[in-house]
Amino acid sequence: MIDISQQNPVLLALIASIFTWGVTAIGAAGVFFFKTINRKILDGMLGFTAGVMIAASFWSLLAPAIEVSKEMGMISWMPAAIGFLSGGIFLWIIDKIIPHLHLNEPKSKAEGIKTSWHKTMLLFLAVTLHNFPEGLAIGVAFGAASAGIPGASFAGAIALAVGIGIQNFPEGFAVAIPFRREGETRFKSFMYGQGSALVEPVAAVLGAFAVTWFRPLLPYTLAFAAGAMIFVTVEEIIPESQKESTDIATIGAMIGFTLMMILDVALG
Repeated sequence: MIDISQQNPVLLALIASIFTWGVTAIGAAGVFFFKTINRKILDGMLGFTAGVMIAASFWSLLAPAIEVSKEMGMISWMPAAIGFLSGGIFLWIIDKIIPHLHLNEPKSKAEGIKTSWHKTMLLFLAVTLHNFPEGLAIGVAFGAASAGIPGASFAGAIALAVGIGIQNFPEGFAVAIPFRREGETRFKSFMYGQGSALVEPVAAVLGAFAVTWFRPLLPYTLAFAAGAMIFVTVEEIIPESQKESTDIATIGAMIGFTLMMILDVALG
């Protein structure tokens, strides 16, 4: 029986994030069978994603950040507050710099530096930005568990990866479909859909490495990942989910939050 606590946290984070990328790819494969998606189903998927990310931000990241701050003799709320806001500010800056386009928006509403890039590339970059905080969260969760801090465990990190993986399945499909609508082939739409999650393993390795080698930054890094996830959720996912089927999107968010909470508390 392999003792997971004795394994390299960077390697564990890489494996976990490859899993979440793989689930995204499975979801994106739905584009081989469907060309469109019912708007109500899409809203429910997006709401579910928002619920998972909000729950994961607190249970798997902010709460452990506060606990480790106490252990280090810091003011318990300060690193969490600084890290959380820094994560949001970082994503806000990236949002203003990198050209991208949110799902179901006309090219005229592209954000970031102006460019002549094709609409599909702008869509791809938007989803890639969205996936970066998820990979970072997985990395710092495994790094925190390896450091043995209160409120963080390998079971909790695995629960986080499972939760993100679950919401990545419908997300992969929801991402691939717009590319298909833009006239891309099924294969290209699939590649865009799964490719948007390839940033997760990269971010996970960076997060785990940073936490492992710079322990004093641990509470800040945990909260930073939470802030980045919340920024993406509030700035992009929730508004998109609430455009039409508000009740369905809200129910999806409630279910996603509850599922992530159960996973984290039961396994963590």
